[in-house]
Amino acid sequence: MNARIRACAIVTRFADARVVESAAALAQHLRKRGIAPMAVEDDKAHFTDADVELLPESEIGERADLVVAIGGDGTLLYAAGLVAARGTPLLGINRGRLGFLTDVLPEDMLRCVDAALGGDCEIDQRPLLDARLHSGSSSARGLALNDVVLQKWQSGHLLDFETWLNGRYVNTHGADGLVVASATGSTAYALSCGGPIIEPQLDVVVVAPICPHTLSDRPIVVSGRSTIEVRLVDRPDSHAEVTCDGRVLGALAPGDRLVIAPSTQRINLLHPTGYDYFRLLRSKLHWGRRSFENPR
Repeated sequence: MNARIRACAIVTRFADARVVESAAALAQHLRKRGIAPMAVEDDKAHFTDADVELLPESEIGERADLVVAIGGDGTLLYAAGLVAARGTPLLGINRGRLGFLTDVLPEDMLRCVDAALGGDCEIDQRPLLDARLHSGSSSARGLALNDVVLQKWQSGHLLDFETWLNGRYVNTHGADGLVVASATGSTAYALSCGGPIIEPQLDVVVVAPICPHTLSDRPIVVSGRSTIEVRLVDRPDSHAEVTCDGRVLGALAPGDRLVIAPSTQRINLLHPTGYDYFRLLRSKLHWGRRSFENPR
């Protein structure tokens, strides 16, 4: 066992019987291995039959040496937000739908957790996006593993906004919003906006308008070291919201600035030995399967 791992946090977000079953089984397994299991206090209903220490969200990153997220990619993104400041290793067990980030199958959970305890997993460092929302004299900051999203508040109204890259004007957009995604997040919202799939090891960022009014307004790929600034055009009906991995950062109004830059912090994802990103894509996106039409 890795001597540094003494406590493991189990993070779930779904009120799902399968998740509850997996979480309880993992808690019991950790106890047998001499590892102290813990969980966010809001998840206490998931651990009625297990001896788990319940903690506030703010203490998970400080106390846990390993975090296991059970659910979908949204669960892992939530867990990543808990440990982003400390780089605690994070293992994802897929109990959701696609699972680009939660790549361990439920039947392999205990084996992969044991591998993590023994230091036998592959460590995959993923960069974070640092979003800062400047509104008058106040500001808000958020970190995102997948994406920072600007989206409209009112249905039926386009947002008019400008994008700037490293202080240089890029474009004025009429769209439902904008997705700024890391390479990790290229398979999430940005993909549905027509953005490309980016290999996670590439240091790039995808900037993808959401439902742009102009067909020539296409997603672009820029350096991961870039600073991207978004400003709303001053119109009476311009009301937007900014989220980081689905968590609300704040409102953006004309005159405010949204600035997105690379963070110095990293998320340490754990994968089973032999992890293959392209095999994962083939599995999730059904690549490599031939179909033959019946001859007439």
